[in-house]
Amino acid sequence: MTNELIWLIFAIVTFTIFLTTYKLFGKTGIFMWIVFATVLANILVLTNINLFGLKATLGNIIYGTIFLGTDILTEIYGKKVAKKAVYIGFGAMVSYYIIMQIAINFHPNEADWAMPHLRILLDIVPQILLGSALAFIISQLIDVQIFSKIKEKLPQNKYLFIRNNGSTFLSQLVDTLVFVPIAFYGVYASDVIFEIIVTTYLIKIIVALLDTPVIYLAKRIQPIEN
Repeated sequence: MTNELIWLIFAIVTFTIFLTTYKLFGKTGIFMWIVFATVLANILVLTNINLFGLKATLGNIIYGTIFLGTDILTEIYGKKVAKKAVYIGFGAMVSYYIIMQIAINFHPNEADWAMPHLRILLDIVPQILLGSALAFIISQLIDVQIFSKIKEKLPQNKYLFIRNNGSTFLSQLVDTLVFVPIAFYGVYASDVIFEIIVTTYLIKIIVALLDTPVIYLAKRIQPIEN
């Protein structure tokens, strides 16, 4: 099975679970999803794969659903609720980083086998943490703001795809431009950093296009709990 096929299956399963969570729990479900996705994306982003001839990370789909979640919240519940979700996600990210960086300093006993692997996985350099946190809070707030502005000008349901894609394309560009240079400054040459920016953004655009039908489905869903 090719990476592209696995990635497509991964996307379908992820969006299905996302919609199910929203169906069952409404906006609370999206809050819960954003916390979950924020933590999971920061683990999956550590793995690099080749996808459509580009170098990509496993975190792109999960991370993209955070933007999808805030877009749905802005569309259905308003900008104030969406911003609350952004701050909750940011708090979850910072808490995850702090707790795990302390946890990997414990001294395991002789029966332990997991700690060396945890340290390899979670001992992240500070500049990556800084880049990730700044990129998240800046890009997410921009996404909510742009979506709201477009909705003011084009409120009809037929323009939902413009609100969704327009806000996500721009905010994901900001996210990439903030994260990559900070995270990899001094690690890679400038031409390599530029290549990472381009390939990362292209994958994010693909994810944004894939989630367009999902936001239309979300608007048709009547949550059991709201």
